[in-house]
Amino acid sequence: MSSLVKEDLEKKLFKPLSQNLYEFIEIEFSVQDRYYLCVSVTKNEEVKIIMVKHYRIGLDEKYEVTKKWSLNDLRMVDGKEADTDNPFFDLHFKKVYSLEAYSCASKYAFVRTVNKLNHAYLKKDLRIVNFDSTYINDDSIWSSNNKDCLVLMRICFYAFNLVCLSLCPLSL
Repeated sequence: MSSLVKEDLEKKLFKPLSQNLYEFIEIEFSVQDRYYLCVSVTKNEEVKIIMVKHYRIGLDEKYEVTKKWSLNDLRMVDGKEADTDNPFFDLHFKKVYSLEAYSCASKYAFVRTVNKLNHAYLKKDLRIVNFDSTYINDDSIWSSNNKDCLVLMRICFYAFNLVCLSLCPLSL
């Protein structure tokens, strides 16, 4: 499903703007409409973060840019709490935007992409706080193109270890 949405976003919104869409996540912004937070790169190699409203008119899917920022203006990404599984995060530009991703995994996927594109194009000191750096940085043993699957695999691994430890008899 998400690959179809990405393909549709690219065709109807990003290609006409001469941009390459790298990542998008669904965010909880309004009860009635769907919103996506997208990361794209222009022909001039400028990284953009774009909020897109998705709606239907009859059978036709429509996309409207509601907010647009440059990655160069992003001062900090705050994941709220690194130790809990929550989808909330803040983007600090001149103003702070509090957002809720569809899931914690999609929040991490978005931040991984922002971090990767920052290193590739800007190389600026972007503050990423209250995220588990193991899931953000490409230099960890868990990094791969599988992204969310690896986050889920690592969580399952820890949960399995906890179950095993709780079932072990305690000898005194």
